[in-house]
Amino acid sequence: MVFNIGEKVVYPNHGVCTIENISTRVFGARPERFYLLRLASSSMTVLVPFSHALDVGLRKITRNGQVEQILQFLAGGECRGCRDWKNRFKENSEKMRTGGLLEVAQVLKGLLLLQRDKPLSFREKKMLNKARHMLIMEVSISRALREGQAIELLQKALAKADLELPPPL
Repeated sequence: MVFNIGEKVVYPNHGVCTIENISTRVFGARPERFYLLRLASSSMTVLVPFSHALDVGLRKITRNGQVEQILQFLAGGECRGCRDWKNRFKENSEKMRTGGLLEVAQVLKGLLLLQRDKPLSFREKKMLNKARHMLIMEVSISRALREGQAIELLQKALAKADLELPPPL
């Protein structure tokens, strides 16, 4: 999969990025092409080699039709999570690393359901916040909405499951 300068992509576990540049660097005798990504959340930049773009999970923004599936999942999809903190955290971390929007939505909903029963640990609160941010950003870009409109859309879906999108940390 080849991306172009100016294109918005998703860098797993970090969220939406813009491809700012494509460059070539030489390592030893071998040239390597890189994407220069600017993270939307922090303005930090990351270099990703073309040869590892698929390995790290770099992908296009989710299409609008897939966003509808995510909203349906948040509204009524079943969410099964591990009760043991260590296993649950490991499972959720892996879902965040894959970077798929459905996996991020599963983490968000699972943590929101858990939060009903007991307070989340500091690390789980951070993960919930990251999942929240990643969903909002990708839904807003996919649907060409302002951030506030994307929040309303997610809030509406979660309300059907008697859940609420938390404020940012």
